[in-house]
Parts: sequence; structure tokens; C-alpha cells
Amino acid sequence: MPGTNLTREEAQRRAALLTVDSYAIELDLSGAQGGGTSRPSEFEDGGGTFRSVTTVRFDSAEAGAETFIDLVAPTVHEVVLNGTALDAAAVFADSRIALTGLEAGPNELKVVADCVYTNTGEGLHRFVDPVDQQAYLYTQFEVPDARRVFASFEQPDLKAAFQFTVKAPSGWSVISNSPSPEPKDDLWVFEPTPRISSYITALIVGPYHSVHSSYEKDGQSVPLGIYCRPSLAEFLDSDAIFDVTRQGFDWFQEKFDYAYPFAKYDQLFVPEFNAGAMENAGAVTIRDQYVFRSKVTNAAYEVRAETILHELAHMWFGDLVTMEWWNDLWLNESFATYTSIACQAYAEGSKWPHSWTTFANSMKTWAYRQDQLPSTHPIMADIRDLDDVLVNFDGITYAKGASVLKQLVAYVGMDEFFQGVQAYFKAHAYGNTRLSDLLGALEKTSGRDLKTWSTAWLETAGINVLRPELSVDDAGTITSFTVLQEAPALPAGAKGEPTLRPHRIAIGFYDLVETGKLVRTNRIELDVDGARTEVPLPQGTKRPAVILLNDDDLSYAKVRLDEESLRVVTEHLGDFAESLPRALCWASAWDMTRDGELATRDYLALVLSGISKESDIGVVQSLHRQVKLAIDLYAAPEWRDAGLTQWTDATLAHLRTAEPGSDHQLAWARAFAATARTPQQLDLLQGLLTGAEVIEGLAVDTELRWTFVERLAATGVFDEPEIAAELDRDKTAAGERHAATARAARPTPEAKAEAWASVVEGDTLPNAVQEAVIGGFVQSDQRELLTPYSAKFFAAVKGVWESRSHEIAQQIAVGLYPALLVSQDTLDATDTWLSTAEPNAALRRLISESRAGVERALRAQAADAASA
Repeated sequence: MPGTNLTREEAQRRAALLTVDSYAIELDLSGAQGGGTSRPSEFEDGGGTFRSVTTVRFDSAEAGAETFIDLVAPTVHEVVLNGTALDAAAVFADSRIALTGLEAGPNELKVVADCVYTNTGEGLHRFVDPVDQQAYLYTQFEVPDARRVFASFEQPDLKAAFQFTVKAPSGWSVISNSPSPEPKDDLWVFEPTPRISSYITALIVGPYHSVHSSYEKDGQSVPLGIYCRPSLAEFLDSDAIFDVTRQGFDWFQEKFDYAYPFAKYDQLFVPEFNAGAMENAGAVTIRDQYVFRSKVTNAAYEVRAETILHELAHMWFGDLVTMEWWNDLWLNESFATYTSIACQAYAEGSKWPHSWTTFANSMKTWAYRQDQLPSTHPIMADIRDLDDVLVNFDGITYAKGASVLKQLVAYVGMDEFFQGVQAYFKAHAYGNTRLSDLLGALEKTSGRDLKTWSTAWLETAGINVLRPELSVDDAGTITSFTVLQEAPALPAGAKGEPTLRPHRIAIGFYDLVETGKLVRTNRIELDVDGARTEVPLPQGTKRPAVILLNDDDLSYAKVRLDEESLRVVTEHLGDFAESLPRALCWASAWDMTRDGELATRDYLALVLSGISKESDIGVVQSLHRQVKLAIDLYAAPEWRDAGLTQWTDATLAHLRTAEPGSDHQLAWARAFAATARTPQQLDLLQGLLTGAEVIEGLAVDTELRWTFVERLAATGVFDEPEIAAELDRDKTAAGERHAATARAARPTPEAKAEAWASVVEGDTLPNAVQEAVIGGFVQSDQRELLTPYSAKFFAAVKGVWESRSHEIAQQIAVGLYPALLVSQDTLDATDTWLSTAEPNAALRRLISESRAGVERALRAQAADAASA
């Protein structure tokens, strides 16, 4: 939409001019059940409208100055500035209301508008549950979407107190940042919030089911609430969610030395949510797929717990103390990621003390992938405007940033790190900060000069590679040991220069013991700096079976093994006694496969040789995903069928031998279904659905049934009658999404055309349904059917980007790019489009990233073919 962007310079000028005191926001949502008032047909996104009245009080530093307030709305009825009515038609344009002739000191602005209910997960999202036909609303405002609900100065450093008054249908609940009041005549009048940013305000409205408790400690009492739709209430494991929440309260309040800063803490599981969760102050919204309808593995509970703790950490870092501008988004997200995983690892009684294994295995692989794209950027990115930040919620902002914070903790010491954080919260409570404020606090507590460290780690892009260089005499004694650091060239198109960095790492020595396990027998911690770092060892130190650089995963770097260690790890990867070194070696093998240093067929052989000994279910599931991805994209095309046969046969064998009822059994069932392809394999899926086939302990429940149905549809065994019959068993929103996936997955030109038209040519699908259709449309064994859509994609994507909301457009631009068509033709078509289409910077970045994936796949396929 034109005019919705905001530049950093505009924000800086507005922040220099204004100090915002308060907002009073009145919303009439009484028509929400029916969809609101009809909207102008040319206005993007969603359905009907609701009345929004905003009164904002602010100070201006200058008399006669001019500025603007943000609003995305089809109609503005009134604009009154300091008692004078302005011509709404004249002052409202391009999603801004121009304000001129400000008074020095206090000003008051009133805006009356009609705003729109959306179905895109942005602004005020409206969803109707097919189970009870009731409407459920929630807001999602990060980055710039509070302005879709009320007029606001939409930038994080113009904090204010927000007071909401909401008219809602009888019998509904209304939840916001402040505690919910008793409604009078269906009118909910909330107390003002403390000073917070507009993007963390929230409203959740509807006939939600709720469970309540409290956090009690040393006289402190914080009301806790959990909400979901009534149709999910039977699956809501509120006790487990409260347990994780209380553990987070205990650990964060101790480490931060600052009491929870808001009046209550609600967690609301909401439908069709685009992200994992959102840190609205005191009213966290979470995707309701985290209310598990069917059996999931412990890895899913671990991920949910990390999400819960991540958002709770944001109450301090992000909500209490907030970034001045979006270039410090990384610090906001990295801090929450690091502290949530640290809480799982170190908090007393945690169910997931091996959370750093999960981090190494999942989050860091995301970071390594992102950091090798042409769009790689310094952790502290240059965010010029809102368009930049909207595509910057990436693996560098979250995962590399958290990895580097872990490195910073190793560098300064954990106690010193949290002492600095404590001083930071006390100094800047309810204010805005820059990175320098945190680093200054850490320098004081640690005594370390962090300026050089910050420059090397936060202001440069790319990954270092660490390798051991060893000399060993005939007696097996190490005579010299050096860590070599490399700074590979940045990807073509990336900005910046390769940089060697200071690394605080551990080096692990591992030997095989009588039990057959690889056990750590020595650990050395040291600073690696420059191209060569000598490792001090006592004279006579014997060479161990495996030398593992960056043991304990303290730093962020690619790690390579020396020749002897690689030989031992290849034979014994599953024999490490601890999960973290196994995860580090698995990650290194995957990284080598992506880089074309390890052939896909050799990676498959490595996984098949070691996965049966892998006890960590999260690692097992990651290996499942990575093997399928490797075969789909990185295998030589002429070997792909053989690889798929080998892998699918192995998944079935593991499924049949896994412990009945175990997490591993469920994971293998899903892995088998993902690539089942022969008539016998597909007959087994059908038999498991009907009950004609039984695998002891395997509960073919609602979600697993859909996994089987979707595969049977994708292979042409099932068609509309079977899909409709399954939907009749599961008449829920999740069932509708699964059915949409299955229909789009069918291997016919007609099914593909229908799916394409619903997403690209139509614009009515809700965000979650569109995502489901795209997921079904793209099938790795349907390349011939997808080939004609490459040209269609490039013809349509710019128009989609310019006409749809950001979330909807990004789903299409990323999800429908012809990534499976790994060929020079795809690269050429992409290059032609990039050189002629004149996309904006955000869309150019996304398409360039997808292009890099095809280019990498071509290199990996060539490496795999060469190994034959």
C-alpha cells in the first residue's frame, strides 16, 4: 500500500519534535460477530469495518511545527486538533494525517475513523470458528500495524500510556495489556497502561475459554491467565503451561533483579497467527497450534516452552526497556532467545536441560543458512525504513544474534553479563535505548573493552571457519596444535568484507571407552584471535580419538574436523555419550553437505549409520527433515530415486522396530509418510487409516491421519471424496487447513490450476489457509506439473507484492518461487526478472535469497554426481 512506509529519518525528526503523553482509544466492536460494517471494495485486506476513536495528548518542542500521525483506514470522519476541526479529506492521505500549526507544549488530537477487520494476521484479525460459528478477534501490531486499529505515532521510541475502551458483544471476553475490568452494558473500560510502545499494545476479543492462576513468591502476586477457543479447551494442558511460566518468572526475576513490570500476565492461544508468538505487554498472543490436538514428541513441548519463555523474557527486554529504532531489533530478539534457552538449560527442575543441543541443532543451522545468502547483513543491520525491518525477522536477527550473545557471555562471564543486564534495566526502565547502553553496562561489570568485540561481531557479516592443524609423532603424542581461522568470501552481492573475529571457544578431547561410547577426557577453553592461534598443551599430551573445536558450542563458526577425527566420527557419530557434541557433529555434516564438501549420498549413509543411536528426539526429527531436503534438492537427479528408495525403506524399518508408543515411533511414522511412494508403502498408509494395518503402539490420531491423507492425495491415491470424508471427521479450522493442503497436493493439472488461482489470482483466502494451499501446491515429486508455473510466478509476483498486505505477499513470494526447479533456466529467469522488474528492496531481497538456494543446490548436485 502506498504511503505505509516510514523512514528512519522521518522517525528521528518526529521523535525530536514530540513527547507523547497518552492515548485514549475507543473501539466499537459490537458488530464483530457479523463481520462489521461493509467496507469500500477498493480497500485491501479483510472484511467489514469498526468505528475507532483516538484521542492522543502530546507535547511539541516547537510552536507552529508540523508532523503527521499514522493511520491505515478506508474512511476518516473527523480530525480535531486542539479544538479545531480539520478537513479530513484534505489532511488524510497515504495512510498519514498531516498535523500543522502545533502549539508549543501540550496538544490534543482526536481522530474518528472506520478501520477494517483483517484476515491476514495483521491489525485486528477476525476469525470464525467452524465448530461454534463464533467470531474470535486478536490484534497483531509489530512492526507497524497499531495504525490499522487506531491513529498512532507508529515508532517504538514514542512511548505513551494507552487507555482502551471497547464495546463488545454480550458474553464475550475482552483482554488487553491492563487487567480486564467488569463490563457495564457491554462496555469495557480499561485502566491506562504504563508507558509502552504502540506495537506491544493488544486487544483479544471473543467468547474465549480461559483458565486462571497466579504466580506467588515472597509477597509478590501476579495474576496469570491462559485463553483459547472453546473448541480447543479439551486439549489445553494449562497446568504444564503454568509450570513453564512460573519457572520463567523465578529464573528471570532472579537473573534480572527486577520484578515483573506489569499488572498481570495472560497468554492467549489465538487462531491463524503468522508468527510463533508476540510479546504484547501482559497479554502475549501465541499461535494456537501450540495447543496440541494429537500426540506430539517431546521436541514439540520443548519448542513450545522456549516460545513461552522467549515472550516472557521480552516483558523486560523489549517491553520494559525498548529499542529506540528497529536497527536494534536483533538485540530484542536475540536476548529473548538466549535467555529463554538459558532458562531451560539452567533453571532448577527444568524438563529440558539439554536445550543448548536443540539450539545447536536447529537455531544455529538457520543462522548459518541465512548468513550465507546474498542478503547476509551485520547483526546490527542498517534499517533504513519499515520495508527493511519487515524482511529482517530472519536467522541473523534471532539465531546468529543469540549465538553471538552466548559468545559474549563466554567472553565476559555469565555473572558479569547478568550484573550488567540488571544495571541496564534499572537505568532505562520504561524508556528506550541503543546497543551502546547495554554494552556500556557490560563493560562496567566485566572490565572488558567491548568496542573491538562489537565491531567485529555486530557490525560485520559472514561466518568464520575453524580448523585444527595438528602434528603427532610416532608415539601418538601431539607435538603442535594450532587453530586456524578463515574468513570465506561473502556471497556474491553481499555488502562488506570477510572478517576474522575473536572467538572464546572450548576444545574437547574425546576417546572411545570400553562401553563403546565417545567420552570427553579433556577440555581446553581459550581465546582464538587472528588466522592462527597456538593451543597450549602439557608436554606429552596424547592425541585423542576425536578433537572437537567449539565444544559446548560457545561461539558462532563453522567447524571442520581433522582427518583422523572425521574418520572416527563417521564410524561413531552416534556413540558420543552426550547429546551436544553429537549435535555439533551432525550440524557440521549437514553444513558440509550444503556446501558441496560432502556428497548427499554420503550424508545419507552417515545418517543411516548413526541415527539409530541418536536418543535426542529433536535431533532425530531435524535429521529427518534434512535428509529429505538433501535428497530433494542436493542429490544428483539421476540418483535421486535410488536415494529416496534407500531412505524410505529405512524409515519403514525404523518405524517397525521403534519402541511402541515412543516419540521415536511417531517421528519415524511421519518421516515414512513424507516419502512413501511404492504401491506397497501407500497401501500401508491406507491400511493404517482404515485399521486394516496396525503397528503396535502407534496411535493414528487426528493429526497423523491428516499426514497420511495428504501423502495419499499427493501420490494420486486419494482424491476429493476421500479428502471430503476426512474433513467430515474433523470439522475444525485445522481440518479445513489440512483439506486445503491435500486438495492442492493432488498430482493433476486441474488441482494445480485451482490452487494457483485461489492464491495468486484471488485475494480472499485467510493467511493460514493460503499458507496451507501453498504447502500442498509445492510437492517435490511433482516437478513436471510445477514447471509451467515458473513463468507464471515471475509474471505475477510484483503485482502481488504491490497489491497485498506484507504477510500475504511474503508467503506467495517465498512459497511459490520455483525452488524445486533446480536448473540454470530457473537462475536465468530469476536474473531476467531482477534486472527488468524494478522490485522494491524488500521483494528484491526475498527473490535473491530464493535464487541463492537454487544456485547452492546446483553446486551440491554437481558434487554429489562427481562422487558417484
